[in-house]
Amino acid sequence: MTDARRTDAVLLLVALVWGSSYLSAQTAASALPVLLVLFARYALAALPCLGLVAARGGLRGWTRDEVRVGLPLGVTQAAVLVVETYGVAHTTAANAGLIISLTIVLTPLLDRAGRRGGPPPAFFAAAGVCVLAVGLLMSGNGFHAPRLGDLLMLAAACVRAVHVALVGRLTAGRAIRPLHLTTVQTLVGTALFLVPAARGLPALARADAATWTQLVYLALFCSVFAFLVQTWAVQRTSASRASLLLGTEPVWAAAVGIALGGEHLTPLTALGAALMVTGTYWGQAVERAHRTAENAATALGPGTTEPADASAPAASPERTGEEAPCRTTTLTSS
Repeated sequence: MTDARRTDAVLLLVALVWGSSYLSAQTAASALPVLLVLFARYALAALPCLGLVAARGGLRGWTRDEVRVGLPLGVTQAAVLVVETYGVAHTTAANAGLIISLTIVLTPLLDRAGRRGGPPPAFFAAAGVCVLAVGLLMSGNGFHAPRLGDLLMLAAACVRAVHVALVGRLTAGRAIRPLHLTTVQTLVGTALFLVPAARGLPALARADAATWTQLVYLALFCSVFAFLVQTWAVQRTSASRASLLLGTEPVWAAAVGIALGGEHLTPLTALGAALMVTGTYWGQAVERAHRTAENAATALGPGTTEPADASAPAASPERTGEEAPCRTTTLTSS
């Protein structure tokens, strides 16, 4: 296997792991209170992160920027996971993975807020396709009042878009190491959920092996492992190719929900799934091309009309956040 194919395979593995996280979160939340699940997930993720930081130079090596940025991002990340986990507990894993992919088209809108020149009309057309897809996904067997879980996943997509936009703005131009930033966020999440989950700790201790397996999988594989592997892979390919492969996450979420969770797609939800994947890919491609053209025009200077190099890699919002120059990523997997 060539290095390029190995990198692609690793990125697809990350997308598969993240796609399967919705079913794991749903299973864990059916056995334990949501806040207890989140505390366990954060605590189990914080331990290996601290171990990796210690192994790479000690626990006193955080910079002020890493702490100052990590604290607010830890709070917004925790907000994402609260809404997301409550949402997946009240809808199907397939719907959860598909609706949350709205983040891909919502993030550029927030990221460009207050700046001159918005996304091109084609981007809003793609966003419209995604909105139509959400309506079909919420319809189930027919048009009716939306389920609570679907509405919560829609809210989670909005909150995650805010988080991703903040990652891009707060880390821009700062020398922040991804592992150190992620460790700060896991510690913040552990602290935030400790008090609300304190009463349920005896229940956590009595949880069966299957529940603990889901919690360990969410913490170590869907968070720490996926983060480290993604960072390794993104450094070996273009941002465009990485985002394309990681963008298959909703497809894997639907596949895992159907294959392992016993879920079924009705004709309306199947159409919604197809439109969601189409709309997010279309919107991502339009935004990436627009950003590349803007960067090229800025580099060439005002008044130039030379076309942008379409083959040049462009930054794009990935599941774990908009990449800063230091390739900062954060854990927001569900």
